[in-house]
Amino acid sequence: MTIAIVIPAFNEASTVRDVVTRALREADHVIVVDDGSDDGTGELLHDLPVKVLRNPVNLGKASSLRRGMLSALMDGASAVVTLDADAQHEPEDIPRLLAAHARNPHAIIVGARLHEKSRIPRARYLANRFANFWIAWAAGYPISDSQSGFRLYPAPVLAALDIRNDRSPGFVFESAVLINAARVGVVSEAVGVSAIYPRGARRSHFRPVVDVLLITRMVAWKLVSRGFDIPGLVRSRRSRSTSTVPHGLME
Repeated sequence: MTIAIVIPAFNEASTVRDVVTRALREADHVIVVDDGSDDGTGELLHDLPVKVLRNPVNLGKASSLRRGMLSALMDGASAVVTLDADAQHEPEDIPRLLAAHARNPHAIIVGARLHEKSRIPRARYLANRFANFWIAWAAGYPISDSQSGFRLYPAPVLAALDIRNDRSPGFVFESAVLINAARVGVVSEAVGVSAIYPRGARRSHFRPVVDVLLITRMVAWKLVSRGFDIPGLVRSRRSRSTSTVPHGLME
């Protein structure tokens, strides 16, 4: 199994080198997508054995993720791990995602943080719970942390979803992936990881109101296209052990 770690980064000079150094201890192939940073983010990695892709301007997280994923697939990766460059994800948790992948090789593995409610800013926690409800409904099964960017994607899943032609913006992309995957028979599996929100950290690029509204608009369109999919709503409210999604491409 060949693992590639993809790290999108926009103005992360204070944390990116530490995150990348730790990621290199978990996998040999690390790709950093410098999303038009103007603080020297990419230059801080010049002496590390990583691939740095540079966007000429800030294109947003979705574009950076797509570019990094496609590069990883072209390099022959059998699975792609994504994590953020702001140190809110611990690279040391990657083996937990890999272990879940070994048990369930067709699933998207998501590093879920919402079990540590007391450590998450209240506005962020409530926004995530709100997004979870809508995304789980559209996907048709319970989802515990739809907004976590700490994930493992099997290469066949990314190929089946045709991410090259996906134009979902910003944080909408990661939500849309879960819904689109469910519609070809691929579910996600949650693995508990640490929720890290250090004091003094830069403000998150995630906007709890604006981004959740954009995600909700995307989900609403998908629900309307399926007549609001009431069976999907029912499945999304069941316990995970009894939930199902339609059989599909990844069987």
